[in-house]
Amino acid sequence: MATGRTHRPATRSRGIPEATVARLPLYLRALTALSERSVPTVSSEELAAAAGVNSAKLRKDFSYLGSYGTRGVGYDVEYLVYQISRELGLTQDWPVVIVGIGNLGAALANYGGFASRGFRVAALIDADPGMAGKPVAGIPVQHTDELEKIIQDDGVSIGVIATPAGAAQQVCDRLVAAGVTSILNFAPTVLNVPEGVDVRKVDLSIELQILAFHEQRKAGEEAATDTGAVPPVAARKQQQRATGSTDQGPDGDVPAVMPA
Repeated sequence: MATGRTHRPATRSRGIPEATVARLPLYLRALTALSERSVPTVSSEELAAAAGVNSAKLRKDFSYLGSYGTRGVGYDVEYLVYQISRELGLTQDWPVVIVGIGNLGAALANYGGFASRGFRVAALIDADPGMAGKPVAGIPVQHTDELEKIIQDDGVSIGVIATPAGAAQQVCDRLVAAGVTSILNFAPTVLNVPEGVDVRKVDLSIELQILAFHEQRKAGEEAATDTGAVPPVAARKQQQRATGSTDQGPDGDVPAVMPA
């Protein structure tokens, strides 16, 4: 069986933009759902809506794959599932190690979607000697002393870091030194890696803070609507129209900093 150590996805050599690569999993998820419902074909509009993108962008993305669909028929669902899976490297076996088997690491180990998407959890690693040998998701946890040997023996090229922030960089360095070239980082810290190593960061706290920003903005807009208040910029424009005055800059734009 092929492993991640000897086979790499062809996306870079074929010149597929990173933004397109980032959307391919969205298309694959939508297509897989259609396949499970035995839907044979799908239009670009329907698939774009299911993936949360516009249809023009979807058609442009698919042009990089050499797939344009059939006019009046749409895209063949099963063929696209294979095509995108192949482009993402999911038609082969990718052994993964998860380092840090706390609550988050254990939850990742128990995630059932790895195997169906081309990934195999080769090992679970933790620094706590008391965790060694304990099964999580049917896999016995191994101590970090075994990390390098496991990577070499299983041909691991993808590592998942779910450790506390303070330990993440050291774990990252060991993974890279042992031959890991792709890292998914759940630790709340920025990792420094050499050229040729890809890092994807998943920071739940940042995502929640972004949602908090949007909630605060919506609450402010609702409060303004309830009280009849007019947002400052809109109020200023209303006053300008009423008085015929202007506070525009020399190019006709409102200055970024208003005079006191």
